[in-house]
Amino acid sequence: MGAGVVGASIARVLTMYEGLEVVIVEREPDVGWGASRANTSVLHPGHEEDPGRHPLRARLCVEGNRLWRRWTRELDIPARWPGELMLFYSEEEARRAERYVELARVNGVPGVRLVWGGEVRRLEPSASPEALGAVYAPTAGLISPFEAVIALVENAVENGARLLTEAEVRGVRVEGGEVRGVETSRGFVEADIVVNAAGVHADEVSHMAGVEPGFSIRPRRGEYLLFSKDVPVKPDKVLHPVPTPLTKGVYAVTTVDGNLMIGPTAEDLPPSAKDDTSTTGSGLQRLWGEAGRLLREPPPRSRLIRTFAGIRPEPPNGRWLIRAYSDPWGFINVAGIRSPGLTAAPAIALYVVKLLEKEFDLRLARRRRWNPHRRGITRVAGRPLRQVDELVRANPGYGEVVCQCEMVSKAEVLEAMERIRRIGARITIDGIKLRTRAGMGWCQGSFCRWRIALIISQATGAPLHEVVVKRGRYGIGDVKILLRGGAA
Repeated sequence: MGAGVVGASIARVLTMYEGLEVVIVEREPDVGWGASRANTSVLHPGHEEDPGRHPLRARLCVEGNRLWRRWTRELDIPARWPGELMLFYSEEEARRAERYVELARVNGVPGVRLVWGGEVRRLEPSASPEALGAVYAPTAGLISPFEAVIALVENAVENGARLLTEAEVRGVRVEGGEVRGVETSRGFVEADIVVNAAGVHADEVSHMAGVEPGFSIRPRRGEYLLFSKDVPVKPDKVLHPVPTPLTKGVYAVTTVDGNLMIGPTAEDLPPSAKDDTSTTGSGLQRLWGEAGRLLREPPPRSRLIRTFAGIRPEPPNGRWLIRAYSDPWGFINVAGIRSPGLTAAPAIALYVVKLLEKEFDLRLARRRRWNPHRRGITRVAGRPLRQVDELVRANPGYGEVVCQCEMVSKAEVLEAMERIRRIGARITIDGIKLRTRAGMGWCQGSFCRWRIALIISQATGAPLHEVVVKRGRYGIGDVKILLRGGAA
């Protein structure tokens, strides 16, 4: 259960095998709306993981980094592999940084080395001249995390999985020491095996099954600054400082879509604040300071287009809980998957398959007709004019630009809607946004959101005031409906 990057990866891998009926249970209207949505998007090399403290985390991070290279090609997920620089600013930090070169050697991460002064600037002209040197890790990557989840779920559904959205888990039914299924807000889902990948709420689901009563997940909030694509200084490589015991630190990255992004902060919240994605003045101010420290020139505040925050699950001692249980038989925890969970997701999925075979004595046979491939939405942006002309001749909808900032056409919006229908999620303005980038540009939807809402209304037959943004209604249209007793 859980349609984040970990749950979606597990679902995709499970559809590879004969005899398994895979159901993805998700509480949100669409997929990837939890920690996977507000993510730094870095595919970590694995040189920051200590195998002495977290052996599983270290191994799966390195394996995941390698697997994503194939998975992004198979699933047509936007990604690039620029490498990263862990910047240090003092002799003391330089001594601490040497440890990560040694961890790279132990973990089998290739090419990691110390670089100094001028070589840092040659590798990354955008890096701060104040940095004495850096740990260079050439295998670091960047991915579109929300598009990754969408692609994984589309491929899983294409291969026979079923997605059940707006289905909050309210109980795990256990009879005779065996799992029978889960109680949800949309009814009972029968299951012989339940895989708990519920992100920040995974501890609660675990307790519903009667296992790990002392296990608890702290919500850790991370805030971000997102800038327009035309800022004067954008790094090609991933930049960040030497990590602390609490966090890997604030990153400066240029996303796969070309935006400068700074973040995250790391703030532990009380258990009652697991869904608190608000931003704070102090957090955002700290990010401004870190931007100036990482880059040779801080970004102009006038080019800031969005601030946002995400909640990351922080388990006790940073230790992932990936375990199959005999009491109750059929329950598997994949819980507390904090960073580098995005990187490790494909490897976690393969590890879960091994648990199924070993702990539950299953004999899994690969399906001969399993399809590993999925194609992304056909886009207008970035194409040569000749190719755009060909698209428009075949479908005039490609000639009607809905979002000027990101050059998104009506045809792309309609294709996104069809894909949402196909997986069984709810059509929302945010769902269209995450699949097409309509509303992610300079104006952040000020000019295109109403047009997206209108297209949804016309295509679905739903009144305009009933079109959903994320979880709530957009609330535009004929205001006189209020006088006629309608809802808005």
